Amino acid sequence: MKPATTFYCLTAACTVLLGSLSSQAADTSDLAYSEQIHSDKRMKCLYGYFAEKTGDHESAVAILQDCIDRWNDVYSMLLLAQIHDLGVYLPANPQKSTALMRRGALLQDEAGYASLARYHYGKALYTGYGTDVDKPAGIKYLRLAANEGVTEACQFLASVGEACSH
Repeated sequence: MKPATTFYCLTAACTVLLGSLSSQAADTSDLAYSEQIHSDKRMKCLYGYFAEKTGDHESAVAILQDCIDRWNDVYSMLLLAQIHDLGVYLPANPQKSTALMRRGALLQDEAGYASLARYHYGKALYTGYGTDVDKPAGIKYLRLAANEGVTEACQFLASVGEACSH
């Protein structure tokens, strides 16, 4: 079994919805995660998270990929990158994980998920995880994330002897 993930349900409403959906999805076909795969409602991206956390990995991957294809959804990119990274359902694939982080790092979003993507992509560049080592580019993305409030980016920069202007 893989270690606990670093992505969490970020709001109380999300936690309540997760409990509600996980208990109802198995019993009610219209709430089943697989029913959300082809939905044209953006709310389905949250279902991708819930499907993954309750073990319906196949539906999670399909939902998250569709959210990325339809809306360039950075949250879905982060979650799908994590699935590729951990190898829970699909074989671990650092290259796909890092490519999704790069894609998210190049975007802007109001919720701040692009900042997290910049942090993870910066770390990947710095360490060569799923990509060639490019320490200057890694530092650039880490500093961007730090300036956007991602404290882990400052911590990583400090751990490699780089200043953080955060």
